[in-house]
Amino acid sequence: MAFIVDTLAIGCTTILVWFGTGLHPWWPLMWFAPLPVLLVAARATRTRTAVVAFLGFFLGNFNIWHYLHDVLHMPATAFVVTLGIPSLGLALVALLFRALYNRRAWWSALVGFPAAWVSVEYLVSLTSVHGTAGNLAYSQLDNLPILQIASLAGPWGISFALLLFPTSLVIIKAARWVGLAGLAAVGVVFWFGHARLNATTTDAHVKVGLVASDLPENKGIADEGPKTARLLRDYANAAQRLATQGAHVIVLPEKLGVVVDADSAGMDSVFQRVADTDTAQIVVGVLRVLSHVKYNQARVYAPGVPVRTYDKQHMLPPFESKLTPGTSLTMLSESTGPWGVAICKDMDFTRLSRQYGVAGAGLMLVPAWDFDLDRWSHGHIAVMRGVEDGFTMARAAKQGYLTVSDDRGRILAETRSDAAPFSTLVTDLPVSHDVTLYRRFGDWFAWVMLAIFAGTLVRHMVRT
Repeated sequence: MAFIVDTLAIGCTTILVWFGTGLHPWWPLMWFAPLPVLLVAARATRTRTAVVAFLGFFLGNFNIWHYLHDVLHMPATAFVVTLGIPSLGLALVALLFRALYNRRAWWSALVGFPAAWVSVEYLVSLTSVHGTAGNLAYSQLDNLPILQIASLAGPWGISFALLLFPTSLVIIKAARWVGLAGLAAVGVVFWFGHARLNATTTDAHVKVGLVASDLPENKGIADEGPKTARLLRDYANAAQRLATQGAHVIVLPEKLGVVVDADSAGMDSVFQRVADTDTAQIVVGVLRVLSHVKYNQARVYAPGVPVRTYDKQHMLPPFESKLTPGTSLTMLSESTGPWGVAICKDMDFTRLSRQYGVAGAGLMLVPAWDFDLDRWSHGHIAVMRGVEDGFTMARAAKQGYLTVSDDRGRILAETRSDAAPFSTLVTDLPVSHDVTLYRRFGDWFAWVMLAIFAGTLVRHMVRT
């Protein structure tokens, strides 16, 4: 009988995680995904609890095998390790819940389980080259009310709420008021989200234009010389058409081509002419080669202003392992307030985005390059950074989406990048620099969770 129960629990968890996370998550499922594990933990042995938690989470996350292994070329061993570490973390966290539940330490069990998981996610984000990628919070990008909690507590607050809900359901039968208190807390989170979404703001607006091309001859990195020159001229012509439609700032994708010293003046003159003629700012992503140093660089052209640059800080291994990371922010002073520039994977990291928020950025301009399959998932991770730090975003990606979002995480305009010869988007974007608690105090909530987790462990060990 135990084998059947455990098999059903593993199967249910696997299905819920499989469809509740990954590249196209259905957000309601993740509110119930931990439930089978917790139900087993409340009644089963340590071994059964650990096995169900580990296998359910591990197998469910195989939904990204094709993406990581076949598209990003992650070795099978690295894939197993990448999935195995958080799965092991969930098993250990489930064992902690089991111990607290069996001791009838209801409040500790209610808060300890989600706090422990948030602690695992936070520690992984500090050491991973992929930042917060894989965080459970990203399963809720379409759930706008719950997304607003990121303005207070970052992604950690969303993960906590996600796990507090099923924990409350399990505890409510044994300790009604404790379970109801947990559900009430989740209700407050949703109430706050709805209130924040309905709050009126008086923002300045700017018309933005985004452009990308996924034609076979355009979507790779063009070789230096004539190929890059041809591609950049084509993009400059497309940018000029957007400027004539009223676009004040235009964002192109990252790494359009290789630009060496000998070619930089010619490239700059092409885009500077458009910027000067049409009174527009243009952000262009290139692979910039200086002597023996290579940068993934965004070059910014504005009327009558020398070219400004931003060098990507967070590289995607192994594709960008030989590139030199940048170390500084690039801020643009505008009548609507400061704007910031980042590139693609930079937006996977909460710290860099918060630095821009603290610097006062009301709009982030983001050249990017996705991989078709992840156009929704990776393209929308950046949306949460705007909620956390109070800025709007214009992101242009090859093999992805052209996306404009506001500081509440609402997608204001979006189109795929695969129209021929160029996909374009022109829209008015509110430029808002919202003062958020997360922007002020950063990962305070994650540190509170670490303290609760450590305190729970100490109390449990002392009483054992």
